[in-house]
Amino acid sequence: MLESFAARDELNEVVKTRVVKSCELLDAGLRLYSNTFERLHDAAGVLAENELKEGEALGGQVYSVAGRIMALRSFGKATFFHIMDASGRLQCYAAKEVIGDEAYSTFRKLDIGDIVGVVGHMFRTKTNELTLECHSVMLLTKSIRILPDKYHGLKDVEIRYRQRYVDLLVTPRTKEIFRKRIKVVSEFRKFMEAEGFLEVETPMLQPVAGGATAKPFSTHHNALDMKLYMRIAPELYLKRLLVGGFEKVFEINRNFRNEGISTQHNPEFTMCEFYWAYATYTDLMDITERLFAHLAQSVCGSTTITYQGQEINLAMGAWHRVSFYDSLEKIGGHTPDFYNDYTAVQKYIRQRGEKVIEGEKLAKLQAKLFDLDVEPKLIQPHFIYHYPTDISPLSRRNDDNPNVTDRFELFITGREIANAFSELNDPVDQRMRFEAQVAEKEAGDDEAHSMDEEYLRALEYGMPPAAGEGIGIDRLIMLLTDSPSIREVILFPLLKPVN
Repeated sequence: MLESFAARDELNEVVKTRVVKSCELLDAGLRLYSNTFERLHDAAGVLAENELKEGEALGGQVYSVAGRIMALRSFGKATFFHIMDASGRLQCYAAKEVIGDEAYSTFRKLDIGDIVGVVGHMFRTKTNELTLECHSVMLLTKSIRILPDKYHGLKDVEIRYRQRYVDLLVTPRTKEIFRKRIKVVSEFRKFMEAEGFLEVETPMLQPVAGGATAKPFSTHHNALDMKLYMRIAPELYLKRLLVGGFEKVFEINRNFRNEGISTQHNPEFTMCEFYWAYATYTDLMDITERLFAHLAQSVCGSTTITYQGQEINLAMGAWHRVSFYDSLEKIGGHTPDFYNDYTAVQKYIRQRGEKVIEGEKLAKLQAKLFDLDVEPKLIQPHFIYHYPTDISPLSRRNDDNPNVTDRFELFITGREIANAFSELNDPVDQRMRFEAQVAEKEAGDDEAHSMDEEYLRALEYGMPPAAGEGIGIDRLIMLLTDSPSIREVILFPLLKPVN
């Protein structure tokens, strides 16, 4: 065993010492990795059951608990130690005179990080701390690597992301973030079901990349000898279900976009998209306010939360609604004469260090202007609506002004959280917009939509008037857990391999 570890370059003295201990335990006839212990109780349950008990009342029940050793204090013939399971921590006490000389000698070879099963009864120490006095201690898993120092933990952020399993063990806040994430998703699902939406599943491998403006990942299916794309959005499939007669559908899904990595972007991320027949984008604004207020109250205990030192009010009725062009003027500080001047906007964007594609439409330049001078200022919840038609290829045109669409994006803390619109259900208009997107793709725009003939065929059967929305779950979790980076709320974020 020692030789197999010694062959590794990373072997250090601590690991070597633990390997030697493991060899000694093996020589003594012990199993290092056993699965015969019967766990009947958890740490939190044991503590709760005995919280109000005193004296002899504590000794009547024998408990069987398993967990990882997180602390050890030895006093010669007795040792106090803490074990941790998913429910919490429990102090334990092992005495030589109780478990026996041989068992105690074996116990003394155990280390912080080892997983053990303990059987015993409860008592209170002189400091009145509930403690389990062990009748027996059984090694279940030997830990070869040492856990980080309990006072310093994992300080290197990249190591925290790469070794999330260790981060979860030694950083209570990390575990709390992911417990909240689980609760948010659960409450999200309950809310949608209570509103009458049906949860469905759509393909993650698609022959045509569509449903969003993004660069896809591609792969190849050998049996069919065809190129496929990892889903960038489920939109076009969910809207097929509206054609098929479903009227309220949602999907909590994984999407993949071949884009940069930042504090707000991970190539693999979670979205919820939902579609509602006979509804409009304003209906979606109303349900979104109800949803976010519900989630904040359920998960955080209040509709007022704090994000990076800023107080955010998610209560219904506190949300702002501003049109796209009004936001350029009233929030961005640009006059209509400026933001409608193609040359002036193009020059300004380049001066700000942003890329401009030759021949890019004015609406796309205005969107970049919005990203630069409006989005960072949208701290409280803002619905920005009536986006230009040229940058909304799947959205319904506004009846009064066909140059804009009945679409909104939701911004909170200076970042986009959701995108929604009344759906375009005119197959002729949709085909013309797809053709414009294909032209942009041929001109070098990797994020432009492709022509999806099967989706157009579905529209030709007739899709009812409807509205749909996509909400970024990861960014929502960031907001509700006060996390500055998306990597804090994804268990295993994508990282560049270590050489």
